[in-house]
Amino acid sequence: MTSASLRLAALFPVLLAGCHGEPEPATDAIAPQAEAARSIDGQEGERLGLFSTLPIYWGEGGDVAAILEGAGEQGWVRSVLEEEGKIVPLDTLEEDALLGLDRVILAQPRPLAPSENVAFDAWVRNGGSALVFADPMLTQHSDYPLGDPRRPHDMVVLSPLLAHWGLVLRFDEGQRAGLRGVAADDLVLPVELAGHFELRGGAGGDECALLVDRLVADCRLGKGRALMVADAALLDDHEEGAARSGALRDLLLRIFPG
Repeated sequence: MTSASLRLAALFPVLLAGCHGEPEPATDAIAPQAEAARSIDGQEGERLGLFSTLPIYWGEGGDVAAILEGAGEQGWVRSVLEEEGKIVPLDTLEEDALLGLDRVILAQPRPLAPSENVAFDAWVRNGGSALVFADPMLTQHSDYPLGDPRRPHDMVVLSPLLAHWGLVLRFDEGQRAGLRGVAADDLVLPVELAGHFELRGGAGGDECALLVDRLVADCRLGKGRALMVADAALLDDHEEGAARSGALRDLLLRIFPG
């Protein structure tokens, strides 16, 4: 582990204890797309790490053997992601798992171990690009009952990592249920019972901008970048449509422009 990673490892026990500061005001408006018209067809050799409890890669209750043979039914979310390149399913965010990847998607991930917090933070700061969907109140239907380990996580727990990046994820319990669109400039995101981010100040040199009515946080972290969305309704494979797929492609363009 590098000296930078060792210093981060020393910080995370403090972060795990939790702390709450007064939020700073949201800043900036969302920047226009770096490339308004760009094909995101994946080129051979490109890889996209995927770490998620959502049934994006395997499907819920699907036949894994059939999927491996190419005979299984594939959802629209996976199809859109594969336009970016070959998906690499990840079951951990430890340092070895992230080797060779420069683009990763976290979609309603399970709680991270302290060592995974350290490894993923170091990966981003060393130049990685991450698109993170962190939903505090997941509305996606699951055929699995509460408590089943195969069920997507209903509430995301990323507090230590977000705190280190200068963010707090909040949820307004007074909001109305039902799908709605949140728009800013040329970006429209479909959300349902969404969260929002607040700024609390992070490590020296970090810069996070809150965008789209605080639904999105765009953070520059060392040499890397993390684009975070406080909702995951966009990734519901049960609901396909141009609005959802278009919004997902828009987010991919913003965080993976090259």
